[in-house]
Amino acid sequence: MIFNGILCGVGAGALWGLVFLTPELVRDFPPLHLTLGRYLCYGLISAVLLAPRWRRLTAQLGRREWFTLAGLALVGNLLYYLLLSSAVQRAGIATSSLIIGLLPVTISLIGSRERNAVPLGKLALPLSLCSAGAVCIGLRAAHTPAGLGVLYAVGALIAWTWFAVHNARTLARLPQLSEHDWNLLTGLVTGLCSLALLPLADHSAHSPEAWLRLTGVAAAMALLCSIAGNALWNRMSRMLPLTLVGPMILFETLFALVYGFLWEHRGPTRLEAAAFVFISLGVLTCIRAHQRPRP
Repeated sequence: MIFNGILCGVGAGALWGLVFLTPELVRDFPPLHLTLGRYLCYGLISAVLLAPRWRRLTAQLGRREWFTLAGLALVGNLLYYLLLSSAVQRAGIATSSLIIGLLPVTISLIGSRERNAVPLGKLALPLSLCSAGAVCIGLRAAHTPAGLGVLYAVGALIAWTWFAVHNARTLARLPQLSEHDWNLLTGLVTGLCSLALLPLADHSAHSPEAWLRLTGVAAAMALLCSIAGNALWNRMSRMLPLTLVGPMILFETLFALVYGFLWEHRGPTRLEAAAFVFISLGVLTCIRAHQRPRP
């Protein structure tokens, strides 16, 4: 059971790591095109999967839930990936993935105010290690024209931290909905929001081959990252103890780095390697701080 759960976690990380590579595959398009394309496809796939049980699911949703879905779609999907795509195109895959790798710690930091949460003092070591990793990222960015890209990545980190916290709180008060159905509902609403934002997209001329490539990349991201990746993660969450779930997020960062280095035909610099070590240790010590001693 545990081995199969770990395999699911590795699979989810391998698929999610692709979101850092895809902006490089369509560099001739602005980030907004890739973002809208991905979530239009995600919304369409979600609509097809939701259709057989649409009436039963919507009967459980009120106005508050629909507004919540809209907020999650705009901030956690559209804004997050727009910022992340911009970060990748300006700062590179490695820097962007390392910054996003701080997610488990930022979520724990925000959640430290929750009832029965780990005291902030116990997060001192994880925060210190992650700060050291952030310094390494900053030092590397200082030697490259990537300052704006780093800011975009930090913005993406903030957006997804907000999404993770609010999404978890919403699921906690909606026990009648499964995580899979909530994910599909979020995808549907994100697709509708993408339709509304289409007029903002740049309509400059591109070759038919370029549009076909963008469509293929967007559809692949929707199916592999948003549907299959999330399904593997949810399956893993049911098979592994909570103390093992947290470290699995590191596979996304690891695979993103591997994809980035393969794409750029290079290995990690010393600062990138040091940043990965510091951030990994920060996440692992953060998980350890959340472990309760056995009675």
